[in-house]
Amino acid sequence: MTHEPVLLNEVIEILKKYLNPEEKICVLDGTLGAGGYSLKILEEFPNSEVIGLDRDELAIKIASERLEKFDSRFKAVHGNFSNISEFFHENLFDALIFDLGVSNMQISIPERGFSFQNDGALDMRMDVNNNSLMTASEVLEKMTEQKLTEIFRVYGEERYARLIAHGIKNHNKKINTTFELVDLIRNILPQPVQRKMGTHPARRIFQALRIFVNDELKELENLLNTIPKLSASKDILIIIVSYHSLEDRLVKRTFRKWFSENNAVLITRHPITPSDEELEKNHKSRSGKLRAIFLRKN
Repeated sequence: MTHEPVLLNEVIEILKKYLNPEEKICVLDGTLGAGGYSLKILEEFPNSEVIGLDRDELAIKIASERLEKFDSRFKAVHGNFSNISEFFHENLFDALIFDLGVSNMQISIPERGFSFQNDGALDMRMDVNNNSLMTASEVLEKMTEQKLTEIFRVYGEERYARLIAHGIKNHNKKINTTFELVDLIRNILPQPVQRKMGTHPARRIFQALRIFVNDELKELENLLNTIPKLSASKDILIIIVSYHSLEDRLVKRTFRKWFSENNAVLITRHPITPSDEELEKNHKSRSGKLRAIFLRKN
């Protein structure tokens, strides 16, 4: 099970430009995953300490085993990045890095329910032990047609949101697996529509459900509201990689707001995207957009 960190070289390049590789620094890898960013930072910054945060306990386990050799320089913490102020005190970090995508580690496990290409339980919770979250199956069962239309339209930017929501509610059976949902969507959408879509007909619906189940936009908004508190009396570098326009717009607006209100360096006036070389090696990186800002202490 592998996961290629997206825009890894670009992340390291920005870190080296704004932080001294020879000095003692503390970096938060706020979406730890399999530990790809953390590994490279620990290798390139010999005096660094990296704290990896993730709400997926499997990610914590895998990354901890992978980075075990770094011993005292690496620590994994189970938690949600939107609550970082609860885990860490201000002035601790020199840099914060967040990759907002779903990792191969999650997609490749069918029972997690993230992939429309693998058959498994329709779950989609990042933290499978958080019983306060509805699974994607429960969302389809309990939400009204109007609410499902809103979810598909807002979070998936799905043109045929109303048609798909109507078909799901008229199905009158609980949808328990990913392939059940995929087959239903294929039956709902006319063939000419599917041919014109240019992508898998279930892609946007799966994205919308994942975002809703995990409240991803609200979590990102909470994170962005918290970050300035962590730079109250210390300069801090923030790097965020997003994968769809909803996230990217929120990050872009927030960074520009910080730039206009604070003594900040807006490192990326336009997002950095994967090179042709990276796209050849990892086609899943194609939608990645990196934005970075250097916040001066208040």
